[in-house]
Amino acid sequence: MLNSNSKVAVYMEGHIDSDYGKMGMGVVRYLKNPIVGVVDKAFEGRAMKEFINISRDIKIYGNLQDVIDQGAEVLILGIAPSGGRIPESWNPIIEKALEAGLSIVNGLHDLLSPKWQKKIKSKDQWIWDVRLPQFTPAIATGKAASLSNKRVLFIGTDMAVGKMTSALEFYEDLKKMDINVGFVATGQIGITLTGNGIPLDAFKIDHACGAVEKVVVEQADKDVVIIEGQGSILHPGSSATLPLMRGSCPTHLVLCLRADKKVLRSPENIKIPDLKKFIALNESLVSVFGVYPNAKVIGICTNTSMLSQGEAESYIKSLSKETGIPVTDPVRFGVNEILKVLLKD
Repeated sequence: MLNSNSKVAVYMEGHIDSDYGKMGMGVVRYLKNPIVGVVDKAFEGRAMKEFINISRDIKIYGNLQDVIDQGAEVLILGIAPSGGRIPESWNPIIEKALEAGLSIVNGLHDLLSPKWQKKIKSKDQWIWDVRLPQFTPAIATGKAASLSNKRVLFIGTDMAVGKMTSALEFYEDLKKMDINVGFVATGQIGITLTGNGIPLDAFKIDHACGAVEKVVVEQADKDVVIIEGQGSILHPGSSATLPLMRGSCPTHLVLCLRADKKVLRSPENIKIPDLKKFIALNESLVSVFGVYPNAKVIGICTNTSMLSQGEAESYIKSLSKETGIPVTDPVRFGVNEILKVLLKD
C-alpha cells in the first residue's frame, strides 16, 4: 500500500525515548521513503539523529499540522502501546490526519478501518491496518525442514531487544554481498518496511505455525532466508517463538539481547537466566533431539546504545569470551563476524 515515493510523517508523541516507540524508530532507521518529520512535542526543534544512529536529517515537530505543512502524505503511527490498543487520546490526531487527506499506516491490533474508513476522501487516500492477517493458512507440516537453503531465525531474551533491527542489518549486508537472500517479516514494523510478511501475533494460535511455514516455503528459491523474530520463550506473555521455530525449521539462530538488562523489561520479577543455558534451551527446542534441523546459535546481537563506546567494546569482548560465540552490536559495529560463520559452509 505504501508507495516508495510517498512523503511520510511519523507520530511518536511522548515515546521517542521509550521502548514503546520501536515502530517509529524502525521506520526512521530503515524506511526508504522521504520522511518529512516526526511528531513529539517534548522534543520539538531537535533532530532524530540525536536519538538514533542515522545519517539523514529528520526533524522533530510539535504537532501534526507542522508535518502536514512539510508536505506529509502518509502518517505512520509509530508507537506500540502494550497490548496493541489505540488510546482514545489519538482520535483527534487520526481525525485531523484523515481530514487533511493523509493516508495512515496502523501497526496495532486495534483496527482503524472499521471506525474511520468513512473519512477517506479520495481513491488515493487509504488506511493500512498492517496487523490484519491476509490469509488462513493450512496446518503446518514441517515442510520447511526439507528446503536446501539456510534459514536464520532471530530469537531473544525478551521483547523489544533488537530482533527486527538485527535481522534487517543481516539482510541489508547480505544484499550488498550479492547473496541471493530473502527476508520474512513477522511483525508490524517489518511488514511496513518491506510491504510483505505476516502479522504473526494476529493469527490464531493453531494457524501461527502454518502462516510462518507458508511464507518461508515461498522463499525456497533463496540461498539464505532471514526470519524476523518475535517475543521470547522466557516471556510469560509471549507465544510467538515456538511457532517461528516450527514453521521455519531454521538452520541457524541468532540471539538478541540488551546489554543493560538482567531481568525482563516487564514483568521485572522474571530474571534472565544464564545465557549459555538459555542458548542450549533454544537449540534443544528448535531441533527436538534431531527431529528438526540441528540449528545452533551462531552469534549474539546486543543493543549497547546505553553504554559508551569503550564500555560497549569491553562488554562485547567479555560476553564473547563467556559464551564462545561471536558477539556484536549490529548498529554500532556491524554483523560481519557473524556473517562469516553463516556463510562459511
